[in-house]
Amino acid sequence: MHIELNEEQKLLREEVRRFAEEVVRPIAKEIDAKGVFPVDTIRQAAEMGLTGVSVPEEYGGAGMDVVSYCLVIEEISRVCASTGVILSVNNSLVCDPLLKWANEEQKRSFLKPLAAGEKLGCFALTEPGAGSDAASLRTTARRDGDDYVLDGNKVFITNGTNADIALVFATVDPALGYKGITAFIVPADTPGYSHGIHEYKLGVNASGTTELAFESMRVPASQRVGEEGDGFRIAMSTLDGGRIGIAAQAVGIAQGAFEEALKYSQEREQFGTAISSFQAIQHYLADMATELDAGRLLTWKAAWAKENRKRFTLEAAQAKLFASEMAQHVTNKALQIHGGYGYIREYNVERYFRDARITEIYEGTSEIQKMVIADWVLNKS
Repeated sequence: MHIELNEEQKLLREEVRRFAEEVVRPIAKEIDAKGVFPVDTIRQAAEMGLTGVSVPEEYGGAGMDVVSYCLVIEEISRVCASTGVILSVNNSLVCDPLLKWANEEQKRSFLKPLAAGEKLGCFALTEPGAGSDAASLRTTARRDGDDYVLDGNKVFITNGTNADIALVFATVDPALGYKGITAFIVPADTPGYSHGIHEYKLGVNASGTTELAFESMRVPASQRVGEEGDGFRIAMSTLDGGRIGIAAQAVGIAQGAFEEALKYSQEREQFGTAISSFQAIQHYLADMATELDAGRLLTWKAAWAKENRKRFTLEAAQAKLFASEMAQHVTNKALQIHGGYGYIREYNVERYFRDARITEIYEGTSEIQKMVIADWVLNKS
């Protein structure tokens, strides 16, 4: 594994950073405050190939590697975590599983417009009573001729307010447990499909998070992904990849907060000198810079493993665990460096602080990551 970026990756990072600074940053504070989904920004990101970064060109994507995908999510999240997670979900949780599990007809009909950014996707797994315990979901899929009839509810669905296509998980028989879970591609205009209001949250407030409801919703069997009972395996393998995206998002949030704190520490004067000259502040900055590098390297390692190996569960869990908790540490110290100014909304650092918190929760809590890592260490090492 090489830890240096190649020239193509460096150029991509520069291009995405320009886009982030010129297009994403100017509206980041406003869309967070108002909870406005950045439709035009996502359209422009799609034109740059950022909605299907690692999808082959034949299916509408940019055909880049997984490290490149991490660079995209980090650079966008560095200025706006909401926009970062919108892109992460479309890439990791919708395009990735369709690329791996969908048949050729499904790839042409659904993956291609998703990767090209002509459509936007969401991942509908979590339910009111099934969060970390995904195997206990209660949305049902009853076979009826050439269709399945789906009934149930999903919650906390990122992109849910604006998604054109949902990857929905339902059980064909609750008695079967995880063995009954099955995946379906469901366009949002399917009769019986509806979404609730936008949920206002502590952070990532422009990500279109909402509830989805399915009432006697008929889905053609041709839109089932894989076979009946494959859904749990599809969901778990998808979340492995999604965790790499969230690790990259966490690194981006922390990087943005670190840059704000570094600049502020060099400009803010107390006792007749810049506060960056104080040893306490220097120690904060040293810790932040070191943790950032560690989180980024773990994320790149996981990305490399996904690109080069069939199994990357351990690396993805380690990257997600460390990077998300690192983002909490770094944004907390960044706010502390700002003192009272860090606590008001005029300064970006309070938004980074709020945005970082969710990275320890979605796509598998820190506690779930520790379970995954411990299982690997105890049983697979």
